[in-house]
Amino acid sequence: MFLILACALPQYNNWWPFFVLMFYVLAPIPSIIARRMSEDTGGSNSCKELAYFVTAALVVSAFGLPIVLARSPVAQPVIQLGACALVLAGNVVTFLTIWGFFIMADSDDVEYSMW
Repeated sequence: MFLILACALPQYNNWWPFFVLMFYVLAPIPSIIARRMSEDTGGSNSCKELAYFVTAALVVSAFGLPIVLARSPVAQPVIQLGACALVLAGNVVTFLTIWGFFIMADSDDVEYSMW
């Protein structure tokens, strides 16, 4: 909802922040693939570690994109600071929801393989 407000409000009226959706889709994919391919052996698993690294890079990029768009060095920034703040709020809500899904899926009551 915050992302749509950042794009559609009349004072912002700029759809560039909508590119953050790409990160919303891509962020959980490495973790899903790593959970399918790896086994819980108790020790460190390089596949899971790489997936966590790629996921963290995607999450940081999702927070960095609106900041870069708002602080662009041209005379007029690509997006306004209010739109940037709304996108960052939307990022927090979205990534906490994704994280909550993975926490729920790791519980003993739910079998992750059904996803």
